[in-house]
Amino acid sequence: MPEQLVIISGYPSSGKTRRSRQILDAFQSKITNSSHAQHTRLTVSHINGESLGLSRDVYRDARSEKDARATEYFAVKRALSRDTVVIADGLNYIKGFRYQLYCEAKALQTPSCVVHIGTPVEKCRELNKRSCADGKIGAGYSEDVFENLAFRYEEPNGMTRWDSPLFTVPFDDVDPPYDAIWDAIVGTEGDLKRVKPNQATVLAPATEPDYLYDLDKSSQEILNMIQDWQKDHQGEGGGAIPAFETMIQLPAAPLSTPQLQRLRRQFVALNRQHKLPKQRIRTSFVEYLNDNFR
Repeated sequence: MPEQLVIISGYPSSGKTRRSRQILDAFQSKITNSSHAQHTRLTVSHINGESLGLSRDVYRDARSEKDARATEYFAVKRALSRDTVVIADGLNYIKGFRYQLYCEAKALQTPSCVVHIGTPVEKCRELNKRSCADGKIGAGYSEDVFENLAFRYEEPNGMTRWDSPLFTVPFDDVDPPYDAIWDAIVGTEGDLKRVKPNQATVLAPATEPDYLYDLDKSSQEILNMIQDWQKDHQGEGGGAIPAFETMIQLPAAPLSTPQLQRLRRQFVALNRQHKLPKQRIRTSFVEYLNDNFR
């Protein structure tokens, strides 16, 4: 049986974690009471900001927010394993991020769905103020963060393949549609779900024996160029470094070695099984860095 992924999405303070726990409890009950061997060996993994140790203050600036999304993405990726249902309980408010999770699931032949917590933004604002008034640490979002996230929220669209199948849970509903969600990602006992990956999401094996060496060496060369430039231009904000027929566009703030190494590790992990042409490794890494520096 392949892995299964449930992507939770909704406004801040819309009740995502409460609904996720309802789904978690319902799925665990189904697994316990099932007589089907492929169901009884399933486990359910619930991933959210709390379990990952992420503060809600990470949404105050673009860099920490991007790091938080990366943390969630890699946590979901690690959890997707045989016989595991993963509930990705986060804001997941950017359609591009939901698409990224969809592609990861598709590449692993994983059935996935999106559960949209359909609490109106006015109600979410009221609930958030109530949570903040309670004074509990980590409860609620500050007003400016809440308004910013609500403004940028991109509601799921069931007409797009990465947001389908889509299940919307209205605020007044007592329970989410457990059976429909279960059937969408697990299937009935006589009709277990299978997903056929398309060519765009199938990882091509790296057949050249020195590919990983070139990937590691070339990406490190780029980091060395950045560090050397920063040493020679201390106190200068930003800058553009010519590199292999392209330009590295540095941000205004200096980049630390741990920051650069983290980006390099992510790039290597993403391309470890992709067969990039050797002549494209450096320019691809520069493009990856520039996207993350914005």
